[in-house]
Amino acid sequence: MKKLILILFCFPLFSMSQSGCHVFGKIKFVDYGEDYKVKFVDYGEDLKIKYVSYGEKKVGKWKSVDYGEDFKVKIVKYGEDFKVKEVNYGEGCK
Repeated sequence: MKKLILILFCFPLFSMSQSGCHVFGKIKFVDYGEDYKVKFVDYGEDLKIKYVSYGEKKVGKWKSVDYGEDFKVKIVKYGEDFKVKEVNYGEGCK
């Protein structure tokens, strides 16, 4: 019983700490039906991304596609799941 209470207590803490490190690959930008909401920032980012034409199977590398996506992303100004910064090098998580 104690284990169940501990799991239920800790679960919301784990779900609130999304950093976006697992979001990479083929990304489709959408207006609705998104998997994640992201905010593009100049500083204070959770994830640094680099747009690529190939080699998108590494953390921080995104390939923008219209179909065959791994994730659907909506760009928002507030209420984001995580913050991203576009870079030319040094992509990935903190």
